[in-house]
Amino acid sequence: MSQEKPAGSEWLKQQEKSNLAILRLMVWISLTFGRGIGRLVLYGIATYYVLFAPKARRCSRDYLQRALGRWAEWSDGFRHVFSFASTIHDRIYLLNDRFNLFDIEVIGAEELHASLERQPGALLIGAHLGSFEVLRALGRGRAGLKVAILMYEENARKINATLEAINPKATEDIISLGRMDSMLQARDRLDQGYLVGMLADRSLGDDATVDCEFLGEMAPFPLGPFRMAAMLRRPVYFMTGLYLGSNRYQIHFEPLADFSETPRGERDAEIYAAQQRYADRLSHFCRLAPYNWFNFFDFWQKK
Repeated sequence: MSQEKPAGSEWLKQQEKSNLAILRLMVWISLTFGRGIGRLVLYGIATYYVLFAPKARRCSRDYLQRALGRWAEWSDGFRHVFSFASTIHDRIYLLNDRFNLFDIEVIGAEELHASLERQPGALLIGAHLGSFEVLRALGRGRAGLKVAILMYEENARKINATLEAINPKATEDIISLGRMDSMLQARDRLDQGYLVGMLADRSLGDDATVDCEFLGEMAPFPLGPFRMAAMLRRPVYFMTGLYLGSNRYQIHFEPLADFSETPRGERDAEIYAAQQRYADRLSHFCRLAPYNWFNFFDFWQKK
């Protein structure tokens, strides 16, 4: 693991282009005519991006070859984009409590529930891997779990606009990072027994990063999420909602660290150790479900 350094922000230059009018039309088509009809559109979307987004296609191939351990074919790139489009499309149904459409398996929840019985609140550290929304929607609709999400303010504004087009209630419990009261809001949610989620595989602007071994090579990961976890002094769990194709999802919870009793003098060492464990588990799930990590930029910053 290398020393801290400023993060690159290439992914910010490739942010998703959204058209809310088209999204609202897509929501209407999907809810009126069903998921099967709605999914037909995804084939055209995936084909378009594979054919006409060459930089994203190259970066997708670079990642897939590491995860698959072989040359990534055109069909692999298509499957990668189609999986991403599928998870976005499924938000329409998850955010409207249409759980009957999905087969959702949960693995590792027992230890998380035991932790919540000992102390209210826990932190979930995820990635752009599968669907975080499947957990938030499942917790709200089935499991009785309260889930809030921490995200950068610019992203929060864009995602709120998108979610409001699907279901206005979906913007509840999104906490914007970068504000004076962000930490206080997260602490208050934790004290109320919430699971507070963050994604820790991308940086914003000049955020500090540390290089961790990831899929066989060193890559930069942001320090901010784990520093926040240490300051909030809560157990931390790796979480992912893998998309397994068709209507199947598999949610995983795995313990990463517990900063509840970490002395201040040992905090930095524990943060770095937890961050490498995070990168290790992300590597594991990327190999387990390679089309689920929605990375379409030069993550290793080699080009």
